[in-house]
Amino acid sequence: MSEIVSEAWRKYLIQLQSHPLRTKAITSGVLAGCSDAIAQKISGIKKLQLRRLLLIMLYGFAYAGPFGHFLHKLMDVIFKGKKDNKTIAKKVLVEQLTSSPWNNMVFMTYYGLVIEGRPWNLVRSKVRKDYPSIQLTAWKFWPIVGWVNYQYMPLQFRVLFHSFVASCWAIFLNLKARSAVIKQA
Repeated sequence: MSEIVSEAWRKYLIQLQSHPLRTKAITSGVLAGCSDAIAQKISGIKKLQLRRLLLIMLYGFAYAGPFGHFLHKLMDVIFKGKKDNKTIAKKVLVEQLTSSPWNNMVFMTYYGLVIEGRPWNLVRSKVRKDYPSIQLTAWKFWPIVGWVNYQYMPLQFRVLFHSFVASCWAIFLNLKARSAVIKQA
């Protein structure tokens, strides 16, 4: 079994080296799909909602993976690849004040409009209501993840690490979004 895993990892690293954007996008999409399947199961959905799962995968593939790829490249350019504690603190701060609020807003909006198919006025109302608590929770969680990512992960693995942790975060966001739907029903 370990030979199979080792060979799969070796092939993944080759793809990551040869086609970094594509590999990160696919990885993000697959992890987003896994997190949604878990969120659906935890929330008590009896039959897997395939449409929802595929739309979550699309979000990971088309948005989250590419966004992370370019964000981490940009951060290394801005901070010239430095890894001292002061620079890492600045990277985390910049990420938390820019991409964290943006990504949570984008996800909530995408979830409401595309996945749930709700009209804009209901989505806007839900975002206004839930966004502050979600963002405050994110600021309790993501700075630690960001610190570990910038301190210990090489550039090519940052999106993989971030996507893996984001899968756990997405379960939280999915359950939060789902709980509002159940309350309204």
